[in-house]
Amino acid sequence: MKKSRARPMRFSKLIVAGIIFVNAVFTAAVLYIFLRTASEPTTLIVSWFAFTTGELGALAGLKHSENKHRDAN
Repeated sequence: MKKSRARPMRFSKLIVAGIIFVNAVFTAAVLYIFLRTASEPTTLIVSWFAFTTGELGALAGLKHSENKHRDAN
C-alpha cells in the first residue's frame, strides 16, 4: 500500500520539475530571439506562462483533493 502512495508523489514532482525546466528553456529561447530581433513576442509569453501556471494549478488541485479525500477516510 505504501508504494501506491509514493508513486503518484514522485510523478507529480517529476511533472513540476519538468515544467520548471521547460519554462527555463522557453525563457532562454525568448531572450535569444529578443537579442536577435529586438522584438519580444508578448502574446506568446503571456500565453505560455498562463498555460504552465494553469497546469501547475490543476496538479495542485488534484493533489489537494487527493489529500482531502484520504484524510476523510
